[in-house]
Amino acid sequence: MRPAVQPDMTSRGKYETRLDPALWAYIDSVNAWYPQEIVGLPVDKQRAVYNRMCRAFRQGRPLGVKTRDGLIAAADHGIPVRRYQLSGQAARALVVYYHGGGFILGGLDSHDDICAEICAGTGFDVLSVDYRLAPEHVHPAAFNDALAAFEWAAGTGSLPIVLCGESAGGNLAAAVAQATRRHARTAIGQVLIYPGLGGDESSGSYVEHAEAPLLSVGDIAFYRDVRSVRRQSPDDPTFSPLRDTDFSGLPPTVVITAGCDPLSSDGETYRDRILAAGGKAWWHEEKRLVHSFLRARTTVPAAAEAFARIIDAVAALGRGEWPY
Repeated sequence: MRPAVQPDMTSRGKYETRLDPALWAYIDSVNAWYPQEIVGLPVDKQRAVYNRMCRAFRQGRPLGVKTRDGLIAAADHGIPVRRYQLSGQAARALVVYYHGGGFILGGLDSHDDICAEICAGTGFDVLSVDYRLAPEHVHPAAFNDALAAFEWAAGTGSLPIVLCGESAGGNLAAAVAQATRRHARTAIGQVLIYPGLGGDESSGSYVEHAEAPLLSVGDIAFYRDVRSVRRQSPDDPTFSPLRDTDFSGLPPTVVITAGCDPLSSDGETYRDRILAAGGKAWWHEEKRLVHSFLRARTTVPAAAEAFARIIDAVAALGRGEWPY
């Protein structure tokens, strides 16, 4: 989520009654972290504010979850990763997790509790990937790191791999799934959480929820532009997975989106493309939630239920089962 301008509490519009009071409390809490001028601040200042917010929302790791940090060697740099394991239990699968943050924010610490809870909830190992961020590193830097992390996991271990990512991380997970579907080792499933996949911005949720709380179409344009190289091709599937022309051979896919989010239609379209190509895919729209609802999972019952669905989907795919 990009730092947002402090909202006018009288301008909730159609979302005033559409969203529950508990969710509005979460939205107000997120927005309260950002002063009016935050949008114009340098990215490093925005990151500092974002990191403070993440620490404020952070939950402790569940008991029994242990971690270790490391580096994956890439061509000219190391990719920081954090591996989560549940003590006393042999994992049946590995979840490769890509965090959100609009390609400019986030890292290993910003989504630490979410990864730990996925580990505890599934019993699987989780590998969180700290890919390079824009604007210092434009496309395809983040994708290259995401791909390298998957290839390292596939090449150094024998556990089945489930790809998982939220928001920007959902984009990366889908791009990696498409890039590796013909490799010797592929993901056995993927779970995408309110991903931005480069869909049609002239219809569907992009129009209906153009000014939704916590993510607007203006924010989406900002993210797209900040990570673009000069003359960025909109048809590059490693940049916009929905721009691919072939959706065959993808792993069983579960997409969870928020009903009040301009990106929701991307999940529906992605599901339809996979089904049309003969694959397995399921899309579920959480009707009364907004983008970034994972951080509301401890205070908003609907977000807690959605997170439980996500964990169940990851667990089923990791066992080689189709949950739907």
